[in-house]
Amino acid sequence: MKNEQNKIIKEEFFQILDDFQIYLEVERNFSVHTTKAYISDLKDFLKKSGEGFCNFTYKNIKAYIIEIQAKNYSKTTISRKIAAIKSFYKFLYRERLINSNPATNIKAPKKAKRLPEFLSDNEVNSIFNCINTETPSGFRDRTILEVLYATGMRNSELCSLNFENLNLEENEIKVFGKGGKERIVLISKRATKFLSEYIEAKRNLLFANINQNLDSPLFINKNGYRLLQRTVHKIIKNAAEKAFINKKVSPHTLRHTFATRLLEKGADLRVVQELLGHSSISNTQIYTHVSTERLRKTYINAHPRAK
Repeated sequence: MKNEQNKIIKEEFFQILDDFQIYLEVERNFSVHTTKAYISDLKDFLKKSGEGFCNFTYKNIKAYIIEIQAKNYSKTTISRKIAAIKSFYKFLYRERLINSNPATNIKAPKKAKRLPEFLSDNEVNSIFNCINTETPSGFRDRTILEVLYATGMRNSELCSLNFENLNLEENEIKVFGKGGKERIVLISKRATKFLSEYIEAKRNLLFANINQNLDSPLFINKNGYRLLQRTVHKIIKNAAEKAFINKKVSPHTLRHTFATRLLEKGADLRVVQELLGHSSISNTQIYTHVSTERLRKTYINAHPRAK
């Protein structure tokens, strides 16, 4: 009898979790990656609470958080786990599956703000020049780097591009950022030139007779499928290694470099915020710290009485 009850409880739990996943994807418009991480975090949390998760109190949740904080998780991971729990209980309360929300006053630990890594002009040139553009895939890879650096777009935004997103006559690209928010990014004439040649002469060499409809993916692999984010990450990582760059270089590094360069050249902070697709200007302000830190280092090294 007890086994039957446990089976019913388990089935109800997985049904609730399925409903919560749909809520994250449809209503909250979370990415597949974030949704997957939240569900994984909740499964770990609910192993501790078992069938009692609907009866959990603030103290129960706080005890779990203290437990995970004692492990070797980063602050970012702990913050995400707490966010998953808070979102889950908010969902349960909204659906009237619980009478009160025990996670309302749960606070996530403050994350230490690290200055983002960025590249010098010489490092950017070295990485770009390490890619062999004589092959169709090599030309595609170089085009990807040119587009990322010229626009500051995210890796996910680049990989989801279709032909309908392009307005190369006006040097504009429409992208959909976090939460599905639409924005227009500007692209340089240099990057537009690479992109036009890739579309007209190289893309069909990657996969013969590939479609170029409005809803067709812009960047494809040798099998004609949409290029994956991990593939772009690998392309940039390999190019940086060939260039002997002693930094962790990723698509986000090019985004950081894009923002830093604009601010160094006097771009308005609000304009950079818009181009990056940041919902809050506080996320953009970190790049002003990068520029200030760079000025400080230059001053200390150059001024005879600065040391």
